[in-house]
Amino acid sequence: MRPAPRRPRKARIATAPVLLLALLLLPLLPAPAQARGAAGRAAAACEADTGPYQRELERHLRLPVDGRQSEADCRAIRAFQQRHKIPATGTADVVTYRTVLVQQARTSPRARAGCPRRTHRVVCVDLDRQILWVHTGRTGKLVLSPVPVRTGRQGQETRGGWHKIFRRVRHERSRLYDNEPMPYAQYFDGGQALHGTERYLYRSGSAGCVNLRLPDAAALWRLLRVGDRVYVFGVKPGTDPRVLR
Repeated sequence: MRPAPRRPRKARIATAPVLLLALLLLPLLPAPAQARGAAGRAAAACEADTGPYQRELERHLRLPVDGRQSEADCRAIRAFQQRHKIPATGTADVVTYRTVLVQQARTSPRARAGCPRRTHRVVCVDLDRQILWVHTGRTGKLVLSPVPVRTGRQGQETRGGWHKIFRRVRHERSRLYDNEPMPYAQYFDGGQALHGTERYLYRSGSAGCVNLRLPDAAALWRLLRVGDRVYVFGVKPGTDPRVLR
């Protein structure tokens, strides 16, 4: 029987520098368990201050309601923010509170009771909570779930009551405000329209229009037609309720 061929000496010797280099670098690599533990502690730490809507968030998240931020409060608020894809700061800020209002209106029919139910579609604009949804039928079946909006500021309030969509312009621009883009514009009362915006929804107000995030404005555009009814109710905080009469 012929003996098995022997591995060339050169191949055995070539592995030695590689092994030596690996042994030299090994102490420089972090221990996996220590790295995971440090990352976990960093993720768990939450030190945000008390926010302006602290009690509202504590109540919604079923935390002890004392109006003072604790680390447990902070972690719970941050987890809520992460679930809803908003800035995860751990602070009970206006964006988080407005997201709570949207979620409550989505899950509870009682939270949508202020808008009349008809056999036809109704676009409901809730000025109090700054949200919009569309329902239809006597049961109030949702055809567009509640979304955040921004309505008119003091002196330029969105007019309340019943309205009707009378004009739609997909690529509209404002003739009054520096050619400002108004995508998916759907006019319901004079120059007031439902339309999309890239501006921040959670500060100040519009010049009377109902501003929506672009994806929400696009969904509303696909749903509505000329003749659909719009009902505006409530009072935006900080504006004049007499505009509704």
